[in-house]
Amino acid sequence: MKKAVVNQADCVACGVCEKVCPRQAITIFHGIYAKINEELCVGCKKCEKACPASVIQVVQKEVAS
Repeated sequence: MKKAVVNQADCVACGVCEKVCPRQAITIFHGIYAKINEELCVGCKKCEKACPASVIQVVQKEVAS
């Protein structure tokens, strides 16, 4: 499984990722940065490709043992 991760320190909260997410897994948190709902995210990479600041990466999700 994959998931999106946001570098919150560099996020400019433009909202592009929120608009392209087909699962509504991204919200802009208090106008400061994008926040990913890991339960809804399926790692489709649409947000990663759309992010103008290149602060979103889709990574392998760690599985708890």
